[in-house]
Amino acid sequence: MQNLPSAGPLPAPLAARLVALLAFLAVALGFAAPAQAQLQLRIGGGSFQPMPIAIADFGGDPSLGGLVSGVVTNNLRRSGYFTPLDHARFPEQPNFDAEPNFEKWRATGVQGLVTGRVSRDPSGKLKVEFRLWDVTSGQQMTGQQYGTDTANARRTGHLISDAVYTKITGLGPWFDSRIAFVDESGPKENRRKRLMVMDQDGANVRAITSGETSIVAPRYSPATQDIAFMSQATGHQPRVQVINLETGARQALGNVDSMSASPRFSPDGRRLVMSVQQGGNADIVTMDIATKAQHSVTNGMAIDTSPTYAPDGSQIAFESDRGGSQQVYVMGADGSNPHRITFGAGSASQPAWSPRGDLIAYTRQRNGGFAICVSKPDGTGERVLTEGYHNEGPTFAPNGQYVLFFRDPGGQGGGKLFMVDITGKVEQPIPTPSYASDPTWSPLLAGR
Repeated sequence: MQNLPSAGPLPAPLAARLVALLAFLAVALGFAAPAQAQLQLRIGGGSFQPMPIAIADFGGDPSLGGLVSGVVTNNLRRSGYFTPLDHARFPEQPNFDAEPNFEKWRATGVQGLVTGRVSRDPSGKLKVEFRLWDVTSGQQMTGQQYGTDTANARRTGHLISDAVYTKITGLGPWFDSRIAFVDESGPKENRRKRLMVMDQDGANVRAITSGETSIVAPRYSPATQDIAFMSQATGHQPRVQVINLETGARQALGNVDSMSASPRFSPDGRRLVMSVQQGGNADIVTMDIATKAQHSVTNGMAIDTSPTYAPDGSQIAFESDRGGSQQVYVMGADGSNPHRITFGAGSASQPAWSPRGDLIAYTRQRNGGFAICVSKPDGTGERVLTEGYHNEGPTFAPNGQYVLFFRDPGGQGGGKLFMVDITGKVEQPIPTPSYASDPTWSPLLAGR
């Protein structure tokens, strides 16, 4: 059995006050899997089945071991790509320092096994360790350890989930991330709309605004601890604002005499692209956040809105009615070569570019229903991920494999958050304290 390597100290991380970015004192270190270990899950195809996997209760500290392994179990199940084995079917409680009894585990039908341990050093710091085993080959796939404060125990579960997920699927990590959304409470005709942030699994919910103004369309920066959103006080024009989640500093952007909407960050986080109403039309403009200098990207009689940058910053997708109905267009970041990419029945709106750059998600409205769709950036290969009465507001996970959106059933109720994978085979609800809308997914927290 291979030993876990020791971990070295991290540089001092950024202090995050509002979003509580978790400061790890040691970095997770992995090592190459043995050549004969072949544990792998291929996503897609008509015969796709989730992988059976077992996540053992982590040993060591009894108050935290179950917490960490429970987070891992819940994450892998919610991904839709794994089926965790019920503990009642476990053939043994494996010892972290010994090889499992692979013959017994093979009899349960699982292909992967995760074991772990949570311990404290004399100062009270945590050491969280895990191993991923290929049950079929009897080989260890990876093993890592994390040193951190007790308050960060839950986050180690997300980091372990990412390590297991990426090792088996070959896809990028996404569990160590957060979601911002609009929390809606009160009667439908007078909803209180606050900006809230939570872990991607619905835990650690915190309010960022108090509800004194109505919040719409928040969007995370891909590079800084900022969220941009539209804010509207009673009797005033909606305006774009940016709040820094480390300091709580908040600033309004745009001209007070015109309505600014649909803010999105550039890939480097230094600029915003947004829609600004000018008379009866709306144009796409960019703004340097530091200098407040604005530059018009479109200038015409149409309503151009909901811009979103490609991850390399070279192009912008946006929504426009310049062809007679709402459709999605793509143009150069300087406004050059605008061309329509959505066709067919109905309208298309609210584009969101995948962090991988390979897909654009959008809302398609047709036949009285709302579908969340994706297509390639040139408009080819459109596929419906989910369709129903009212689905809106797509936003991608950090790995580009899942799309988050909200669904409003109508009536006196309100919206709820859901995620669907880009194959359309996995759809999961995201728990929120109350009604919720306008979600936005953060980048990975690690390294920020």
